Amino acid sequence: MVNDAATLPASLPGHAWIEGRAEAIELRLLGPVGVDEDRWRAVVFGGGDWREDTDERPAPPRLELGTNLVLAGGLGARVLERASASPRLIELAFDRAGASLYAALYSAGRPIQYSHLEQPEELWSFQTVFAGRPWAAEMPSAGRALSASLLGKLRAKGVLVERLTHAAGLSATGDPELDAQLPLPERYDIPARTVAAITAARARGARIIAVGTTVVRALEGAALEHGDGVLRPGPGETALVVTAATQLRVVDALLTGMHAPSESHYRLLRAFLPEALLERAWDAALGAGYRSHEFGDLALLVPG
Repeated sequence: MVNDAATLPASLPGHAWIEGRAEAIELRLLGPVGVDEDRWRAVVFGGGDWREDTDERPAPPRLELGTNLVLAGGLGARVLERASASPRLIELAFDRAGASLYAALYSAGRPIQYSHLEQPEELWSFQTVFAGRPWAAEMPSAGRALSASLLGKLRAKGVLVERLTHAAGLSATGDPELDAQLPLPERYDIPARTVAAITAARARGARIIAVGTTVVRALEGAALEHGDGVLRPGPGETALVVTAATQLRVVDALLTGMHAPSESHYRLLRAFLPEALLERAWDAALGAGYRSHEFGDLALLVPG
């Protein structure tokens, strides 16, 4: 099961006009709020760029409601709401909508970059071969290794590759308190075909393998939406945080990137394997030279 969300050019440098002064900021878009897309959710960073570690970036100026933002490419926005969880987390309205807005984003925006890389990457580097709707703030990176050739070989061996769309969010916000709440609520859309394939696989005793933690969150969050644990097709939004205490109702195994114990994604891995085993696997992977981070190596976690 793969996440076919395409990665947005979600990084927008610019300025906030505060008391007549232009204060440098960077917006990292999380995506629209609701189906009308007239409001967007974003995390605000202070001045600087991707070469600085997220946790070492300057704090952003405090953006009051109504603050005007001038972003890359002349794109304008206005702050509509500031979350109680952190002044960095805001909702805003852009000065354009629809195709005009997306044209501006793809013209002026950049994909979110990572300080461990030697040079900035282009947007195409952050896309999987099955990417579709531009929903992801950061790349659902576990799917990056699945080339068209490899997918073809899997299908030839009888492996069904089905998809859903999940708006993968940010891996870091620069605010330790907000980081502790990651992942934030994220939207998903599960096709009827995917639910039918999962039901059929269950009936014949086959395993459901999630490619990436976003797939786990979408499927398990959707199964809990109606309180009965039954997976249904359609769109939704999940606030589920998967931990060691989570009872997995849909997913049997996970193909995932190498996540360090300090990362929010690591908590989700505890739903699949005991803590002691995860620690041994992490230490062994580091000792063998495996790579972590967004463009790193992968691990297959199979409980039992």
